Parts: sequence; structure tokens; C-alpha cells
Amino acid sequence: MTATTTTIDTSRRTDFVKFALEQGVLKFGEFQVKSGRISPYFFNAGLFNTGASVGQLADFYARTLMASGVHFDMLFGPAYKGIPLATATATALSRPDMAGRDVPFAFNRKEAKDHGEGGTLVGAPLAGKVVIIDDVITAGTSVGESVKIIQQAGAEPAAVLIALDRMEVAGPDHALSAHSAVQDVAQRYGMPVISIASLTDIMRLLEQDTSLADHQQTVAAYRARYGVRDS
Repeated sequence: MTATTTTIDTSRRTDFVKFALEQGVLKFGEFQVKSGRISPYFFNAGLFNTGASVGQLADFYARTLMASGVHFDMLFGPAYKGIPLATATATALSRPDMAGRDVPFAFNRKEAKDHGEGGTLVGAPLAGKVVIIDDVITAGTSVGESVKIIQQAGAEPAAVLIALDRMEVAGPDHALSAHSAVQDVAQRYGMPVISIASLTDIMRLLEQDTSLADHQQTVAAYRARYGVRDS
């Protein structure tokens, strides 16, 4: 099973990159990322933090999921960033101009609740084919935890839907992995990873927008060193 990154047309993927840039979610410069590398760009979905921006984000998620052709019965948002993403996407999917489906969703707590209804799950009971919704995949830890939760409930993980695929291999410079985190997740769990946009789309915008030309060479060099071509 390979990852799916071309679920919406090129113009819509470019529109998402522009939207992320306008919202300050995508930035260019020098950033130390979780791996310790110095990246020439940074994507922080947590900065989609207003009602309007999250509403637009949910529209991208919903349209990407519908375009993917993946059959699903409900959504799951891993704590913490996945919680508002799953909620907002379910809301978008319910709109008549979208799927017009009243899709159930659920999410998990980091710690089990020992009073009230108890447990670690909140929302609709996990059942059927479940799409996991998150912002990015860095190491796949969150996906692994989500898959376990879904399977323990007797449901089936159907796909992972993320905002951005960095198309980047993991590991230290002297021992780089053969695949990206997205590719590893797709192969390990045998399900597609669908992304709204990817590094390829960021590169396309850099080539098209002359105001961003200063960043094109550094991002291209970073991709040449750490990138994968087919995610």
C-alpha cells in the first residue's frame, strides 16, 4: 500500500499552500524541527486558530477526503490537534454543498477519565471504517496509537488524512531511512495516507510566485538532501 498525495487537483493543492502562507501557518526561513534538522520552511497547523480559518481548513479536509474515493463511516481525531480537525471536518461534510452526510466522529483523551462515563474515548462509538485525521505525520506514533484504539473497539482503520506531507526521510544524516514517515505508515498499516498538499506543492508555489524566489534554492537543496520523490 502506498501513500496517496494527489487526491485533489493541482490548483486546489496550490490554493491550500497559499492559504497556509497567508495564515502564517507556513513560513520560510530557518527552523529547527523535531528531528533536529534546520529546515528552510515550517508548517504549524496549530496556527489555524480562528473560526474562519478553521472553517476554511475543514473545507480543504472534507473536499480532499471526498475526492480520495476512500469509503468511510466515521472520523477519529487523535489528541490533541486531531480533535478540532475531526470535529470541523465532520461539520464541513454535513453541509449540503459538500457531502451532505451527518458523519459521526470521536477522539481520545491522553489520560483515562475515572469518573462519569470514564474511559479514554469521547464522541460516537467507534464502528465501521474509520478515517484518522491529523495535521502532519512526523514519526507515526500518533497514527499507531490511533490504529490500536480503533482496532480494540472492533472497528477498521480506513485511511489517514493529513494537511501536509513533508515528503521527508527520517533518521540521522549518517543513517537516513529509505522511506518517508508517510510512506512507512502507509506500508506498516496497509492503508492510504491522504494529504491536502505536499512539499511538491510548496515547491510549485515557490516557482510560480516571484516574491518567494529567495526561498526556492534553499527549499530545493533541503529536498535534494532529505526528500523522497514519490510519497
